[in-house]
Amino acid sequence: MSADAWIEWSALAEPADEAAGWLVGALGPDGARQWLDVAAADVVTATVMLAGAAPEKTIDEVVRASERWARRREAAEASALRARAEQCGARAVVRGGPEWPTALDALGERAPFALWARGASSIASLYERSVAVVGARSSTSYGDLVASDIAAHAADRGWSVISGGAYGIDAAAHRGALVAGGLTLAVMAGGVDRLYPAGNEDLLTRVLDQGAVVSEVPPGWAPHRSRFLTRNRLIACADATVVVEAALRSGALSTANRAAELARPVGAVPGPVTSAASAGCHTLIRDGLAVLVTGGADVVELAGPIEVVAAVDGSAQPESESGPEFDRPEDRAVFDAIGHRAKDIEALAATSGLTVAEVRAALGRLELAGTVVRDAQRWRRSRASKRARRGAGEGPGEAPKRDKTPQKGRY
Repeated sequence: MSADAWIEWSALAEPADEAAGWLVGALGPDGARQWLDVAAADVVTATVMLAGAAPEKTIDEVVRASERWARRREAAEASALRARAEQCGARAVVRGGPEWPTALDALGERAPFALWARGASSIASLYERSVAVVGARSSTSYGDLVASDIAAHAADRGWSVISGGAYGIDAAAHRGALVAGGLTLAVMAGGVDRLYPAGNEDLLTRVLDQGAVVSEVPPGWAPHRSRFLTRNRLIACADATVVVEAALRSGALSTANRAAELARPVGAVPGPVTSAASAGCHTLIRDGLAVLVTGGADVVELAGPIEVVAAVDGSAQPESESGPEFDRPEDRAVFDAIGHRAKDIEALAATSGLTVAEVRAALGRLELAGTVVRDAQRWRRSRASKRARRGAGEGPGEAPKRDKTPQKGRY
């Protein structure tokens, strides 16, 4: 399947278009694009091509939808879309590619075909261990403080903070993660060439340096109202979603509902019973769609087991003796120094107490072992090493199983 076909479908169909999702799932992105050319010339032939592949109602919906996709055919050339992305420093992230966040595959026929990203961090790594913090645009000082504290606590413990880049709670969440030196991802409703809203441009520029900005529509696409609602499902694909403040009718509640549909844990922060800004949170808790959370520790517990706690010097200390084993003490020291946030070699040398040459040698051995991976000029723990720390076949609430056989020369 060609990357160009995925890119073109990101422009041909609106976000969350289930008819397009079915067609691409049935024929593949290349086959679906070819079918669209047939449908533009001969609807009858195109209908016959799909006969028996799905119920008649589904085929009728796809054939009708082909008219709206065909209108965008000339504006959806992959080469032109790539060129426009290059002008703003953006890149295309397609399904199955190395940067694709597999968490989005849970959306099924509503999953995006491609993502358009700007920023220093890999989109896959940002989703890998993530917490979504969302809420009202017209937030209170109480809500801003709680959102910032939750995001900072989560970021400090190695969780990426995902939000929508909007005013209010979204902005407070991004700021909290940035202040903590953590990673954060802003999911846009329009193209990433335009950091929207304009009042948050400085904040979103900082997000680019310490995370990424992403959208499922190509650069140049406008942030229409409907796209704000559809982008919420991408935020909801985080490991857990927390609503800090929300009115009874709000986009934050839409995100919470999408997360619940995906079987992701949802938390809500209580507020004064007299506050309309917290009425939506209270409804989520009352209806059993969310658990009550009061701070960052509750959110981290909701999202998943704590594997490593940060020490005073910024390194990470394992809470148990489970996890990867090492042939040399230098390898162990460098692995611990990386913690949950990617670091460059100079930072690793300062934290581990080793020379730069010793750190380089240790990173080479760790990379060969698949324990760490290079991310631009920084290094981070690999997904395999994180699974090893959890222990094979263990549930989230179980203690890691240990091999008690003495291991000589292991660190």
